[in-house]
Amino acid sequence: MVMASLNRRQFIGLGVAAGVASCFPAPAQIVRGANERIRLGSISCGGRANELLGGFAPMPEVDIVALCDPDSSRVESTKKRFEKAKTFSDPRALLDDKDIDAVIVATCDHWHCLGAIWAMEAGKDVYVEKPLAHSIWEGRQTVAAARKYKRVCQVGMQQRSDKMQAEIKKFLHEEKALGKIFAARVNHYSPRNPIGKRATPMEFPKNVDKNLWLGPAADLPIYRDKLQYDWHWDWNTGTGEMGNWGVHVLDDCRNNVLLDSLAFPKRVFAGGSRSGYNDAGETPNIHFVYFDAGEIPVVLGLSTLAMKGSKSAGDRQGPGSGYVAFCEGGTLEGQRGSAKALDKDGKVIKTFKGDSGQRDHQRNFVEAVLAQDPTMLNAEVEIGKATSEWCNLANIAFRCGKTMTRDDAARVAEAGASAGKPWQDILASAEKTLRTNGISMIDSEVKVSPTMTFDGDKCQFVGEMAEMGNSFLKREYRAPFVVPEIV
Repeated sequence: MVMASLNRRQFIGLGVAAGVASCFPAPAQIVRGANERIRLGSISCGGRANELLGGFAPMPEVDIVALCDPDSSRVESTKKRFEKAKTFSDPRALLDDKDIDAVIVATCDHWHCLGAIWAMEAGKDVYVEKPLAHSIWEGRQTVAAARKYKRVCQVGMQQRSDKMQAEIKKFLHEEKALGKIFAARVNHYSPRNPIGKRATPMEFPKNVDKNLWLGPAADLPIYRDKLQYDWHWDWNTGTGEMGNWGVHVLDDCRNNVLLDSLAFPKRVFAGGSRSGYNDAGETPNIHFVYFDAGEIPVVLGLSTLAMKGSKSAGDRQGPGSGYVAFCEGGTLEGQRGSAKALDKDGKVIKTFKGDSGQRDHQRNFVEAVLAQDPTMLNAEVEIGKATSEWCNLANIAFRCGKTMTRDDAARVAEAGASAGKPWQDILASAEKTLRTNGISMIDSEVKVSPTMTFDGDKCQFVGEMAEMGNSFLKREYRAPFVVPEIV
């Protein structure tokens, strides 16, 4: 398989190929029989879980045998599609079932790692949705669990399975068709509506088991209008738009531009705000980030706040949700399902056509499970951990920020100077979007962090703002839903 061989090279580049491969017996000893099937369960019956179930169900090797969700109405609805499946409200009960080989984990972000680790402890292989981790520490425990329990663990970053990506990498790095890459920009500009703000806390719906829904999260009052989906914008359960869409576009950049050569940036600084909504959300709707990625600095602009009088969430170069590689001979602009190369004059010189990679990603997982060979995976848990880590670093830097002053604004512009015009454009876009909403970048709710240094080998921040940064590396878990330290 071409894709499998590509991923083996990626593993070698990350320095983990030997470690992963040594966890498993020789493939000849473990390849399943030609008629053997994968008995698959789903931990979650929400929207994303149902999309994944719809992809796995037609595969001839897969039987959907179990459904689990703390929301009984969701279980009942999904059960209508899979009448023979057993149903559960507690994932621990599902995982105790020896007749289940593998599971989907498509829960809220705060459940991803615990669900995946519990599943691997129980001997199941795992397809876990993005972002892998709600915190940096628990992402590393999930990788450790995959190694310790010798499990196949795929992260739902499906664009990794779009065959277009190999063509882009060949064009940029083997053919060097645009010359040297000197910077990269990552975009996600897409308006969202406010999530409401209640005067009194929400009462949990009677059909939802509150204890199981919360799991590892703190039992805090919820003041938004809806329980489901809008948990994304609450730090207790979500990772904001950075972990929702930012993870996809950052992963494309890491894959195609950086070739996964950097597991984590050594330095990061970020700014932004949650402005213009007056809602119960906590995560930023304007977020600008600089990643020190060595020779190719990476800058990120994210906005879900629409400019007043416009349907746009901000000005930008490149796709609304995608990335731009800035090269000596022009630019490469990529997004889900397509990409184009432009020369210095802006003339399109090559186009690339793909798709989301979704069904191929699920097929890739099934083939790796059948072979019990994690090196076949296009988004093995180590890859998922790394991209998730970038997202978590961006969020931590935002949370460590303080009100931006004029001196801070000058410092931010200077600190990102190595990225040149792309960084200037991101800042200008944020300023314009805020200004149209009557908000100043200076001396307002807009915050900016110092440049923060992350020692990824020790998994800690060092230097300025290190104590505050380190406080976000691992959450307090609500017993008994505690992510274990894997040794």
